[in-house]
Amino acid sequence: MKSTSSFIANVLSIAGSDPSGGAGIQADLKTFSARGCYGMAAITALTAQNTQGVSAVQPVAPDFVAEQIRMIFADMRVDAVKIGMIANAGIARAVASALRPHHSIPIVLDPVMIAKGGAALLDPEAVAVLRDELLPLATLLTPNLPEAAVLLDEPEAVSRQVMESQAARLTLQGPTTVLLKGGHLTASDSPDILVSGERFHWFEAPRIVTKNTHGTGCALSSAIAAELAKGLSILDAVAVAKDWLAGAVATSGTLTVGSGHGSVHHFHGLWN
Repeated sequence: MKSTSSFIANVLSIAGSDPSGGAGIQADLKTFSARGCYGMAAITALTAQNTQGVSAVQPVAPDFVAEQIRMIFADMRVDAVKIGMIANAGIARAVASALRPHHSIPIVLDPVMIAKGGAALLDPEAVAVLRDELLPLATLLTPNLPEAAVLLDEPEAVSRQVMESQAARLTLQGPTTVLLKGGHLTASDSPDILVSGERFHWFEAPRIVTKNTHGTGCALSSAIAAELAKGLSILDAVAVAKDWLAGAVATSGTLTVGSGHGSVHHFHGLWN
């Protein structure tokens, strides 16, 4: 990792494309820029989607995904990696193989499985490969409650106590640290828990009432990756990223993007 005092950090996103610009590669690159980093991207899948849902997904050939990653590492300094949509087992294996020689770089894995509108974005066959090959490479895993339930093959958490238990057990699957996001709880707040070994840290946040939540998971994981690339600890990176995302969600109403789940405002701190 390079200090921001002498370098602009470079961050690589490995994820799918969202033509509406609210999630996926497009959201990741916006986030990297908003957090003062240089963004790079290896595309795993093309999607046809807007704020109302996903109509089609076209995965990229696994060998070509791996070649994109190889070419980036062959020429560029990579200070952190964010992994988003993987799409299928072949791509999951290709990404794991391409990243394994670079495991010392911070890797933030956002296990994208279900779109905001409910469409499945991860082939069921790929879950086992993601669990066996990608989770052990992750510095930080950032699942929401439904994704954690899939990874653990058990019911979705409905309380903080269950969140603690599930997050702790996810760390046993390989990732150094887990940030389990509690946005799906039916409470007035939206707590997240960060678990690393025997250490537990709760991040408290009020629930912002808005339908503009398209790509929130992409934005948060990318912001954390950007802060790790700049040299912050995981705890500090999560705190900074969550504060930035809260502003992005709170100001999302100033955008007019679609008639469904609109995008967060990635550049709320930079645009008038």
